[in-house]
Amino acid sequence: MVRLEQKYHEEIVPAMMADFAYRNRHQVPRLKNVSINVCIGEAVQNAKLLDTAVAELGAISGQRPVVTRARKDISNFKLRRGNPIGCMVTLRRTRMYEFLDRLIQVALPQVRDFKGLSDRSFDGCGNYSLGIREQIIFPEVRPDSVERLHGLTVSIVTTAATDEEGRALLRRLGMPFAADGSRTSG
Repeated sequence: MVRLEQKYHEEIVPAMMADFAYRNRHQVPRLKNVSINVCIGEAVQNAKLLDTAVAELGAISGQRPVVTRARKDISNFKLRRGNPIGCMVTLRRTRMYEFLDRLIQVALPQVRDFKGLSDRSFDGCGNYSLGIREQIIFPEVRPDSVERLHGLTVSIVTTAATDEEGRALLRRLGMPFAADGSRTSG
């Protein structure tokens, strides 16, 4: 069992049962999945950029990404329906906890001038999304082999009914939210 998963079962569930007065441990919010998305707009002109992004996302997540394609034509961007424009991966169970542990303990502290994450990025249902500007904060990506920097979006889906429950769950898991709730570089 992964360290973060073990912490959830042994420490977080009892603490949240006390805080939110849940009568059953199955009422306590839990993580459902973590989705990581990379969008490469220049992939239309240069397919090699997308191949590199797929390889990097595979190394970061430990799982093979799926190539995402454009859903409609946009002539201003020279984009046609069906063109590959990005990649994504959805992590569940053990890989999800491993990725979150690496994100919290290793990757986020690598961000320059990091003062914490904004706690305003919840969707109203307890799910949280954050944007990462550079993929090189992950130790799996070697900076000398990176041709082009690109960002990625991490969406954490929970079973929480409210943002308050989702925020409490993520804070107890170790998510470094800023003290004042302001947006910081990330």
